[in-house]
Amino acid sequence: MQIQKETYLRRRARLKKDMGSGVLLFLGNAEVGMNYADNAYRFRQDSTMLYFFGLDFPGIAAVIDVDEDREIVFGNDLTIDDIVWTGMMPSLSERCQPVGVTDTRPMSELADYLRGKFVHFLPPYRGDHRVWLWELLGVEPAAQPSLASVPFIKAIVSQRNYKDEEELRLIEESVDLSTEMHLAAYRAVRPGIHESEVAAAVEEVACRHGNALAFPTIATVQGQVLHNHGFIHDLKEGDIFLLDAGAETKSHYAGDLSSSMPVGERFTDRQAEVYNIHLRSFWAAVDKLQVGTPFREAHIAAATEIARGMKELGLMKGDPAEAAETGAYALFFPCGLGHMVGLDVHNMENLGEQYVGYADGQQKSKQFGFKSLRLARPLEPGFVFTVEPGIYFIPELMDKWEAEGQFRDFICYDKLGPWRDFTGLRNELNYVMTPTGARLLGTIKKPMTIDEVYAAKESRR
Repeated sequence: MQIQKETYLRRRARLKKDMGSGVLLFLGNAEVGMNYADNAYRFRQDSTMLYFFGLDFPGIAAVIDVDEDREIVFGNDLTIDDIVWTGMMPSLSERCQPVGVTDTRPMSELADYLRGKFVHFLPPYRGDHRVWLWELLGVEPAAQPSLASVPFIKAIVSQRNYKDEEELRLIEESVDLSTEMHLAAYRAVRPGIHESEVAAAVEEVACRHGNALAFPTIATVQGQVLHNHGFIHDLKEGDIFLLDAGAETKSHYAGDLSSSMPVGERFTDRQAEVYNIHLRSFWAAVDKLQVGTPFREAHIAAATEIARGMKELGLMKGDPAEAAETGAYALFFPCGLGHMVGLDVHNMENLGEQYVGYADGQQKSKQFGFKSLRLARPLEPGFVFTVEPGIYFIPELMDKWEAEGQFRDFICYDKLGPWRDFTGLRNELNYVMTPTGARLLGTIKKPMTIDEVYAAKESRR
């Protein structure tokens, strides 16, 4: 399935109406060399370019001239030297017709077109974009983040934050493929193999279907390291294996799932106890997912349940709800509950979390734990987001907080010693908010309960 031409026309028309005036500049991504120019990273188009123009090839820019009601794509057709290496491709004009753009011009004309006009541009996230903006507009790289157009950012967010049925079908494809990747991990994980072998089994699923990864895979027995992208450990009996992996299908919409499982056949009693506390926190958060309810409340619900569970284990004391509101919970849950998902796995993070995950006037906390909450605003129909509470035992964080005397009214530092080597675990699912409540995305079930985890592992036999 592909996005229809009428959808692109409608998106651009609304953007022009919302902006009212000026020239809107879209910089496409170029191929970037890994270690020399002709050995490039996998090309990935800028997501805002994809959303409004649907053009998935390098070397282009686009403008929407609101004042003159023009939509123009700038780029160059292939030379014979290009064709020798890439084969024949449609012309720029031919590529633009299916997305409703009829005005195409050589890239050499872009600077002249922009000269003397009021240009709205977005915050750059790539070095080549910073240089390009400098050349086109004379804005030095250091000044670009502060001079990026806030009205342009907000107008984009006001569309991309809300997924229609066309987008939801594409996201669901990505979620289903992501689930297949996780099921491959359940079948592969066992003592005596290496993390890289599990990562290979997981990534092979996406590759076999002709798709890519939504983000670098996390596949590790050191789950207390939240973004552990290195595959350097052997799997041993008694370990917990954590997988955070997602597919990006040909539409470029992302899926984002996490799973935790025993390396051996079963969790230890202690691991099972923590896993079930985690599940309680997960479903406590899901129970809060209602239209109009701030996502921060779901985060607090998960944090409260984690604090309650840690109290049951003798690791915390006091009122769990108070421990959640004050931030004491963050010793065991230092990250946010979830984030928006779409064409980016952290949707539009390049435009600024304060515009995507926070309502106008809502301030993002600077406190440890809460500052990592990427989504806090009231939930609205069309939002697609993750729910991913976790429980982590991070020795370095324990030592720092104890030395600083943090939250001694809630944390039993004298009881933490035997837990320092527990590592960490989390599960993650993707939801869409509908007028009647949150709907779980995906037609294939990802294991969540301990019995479902065991059944998935046994399926390899």
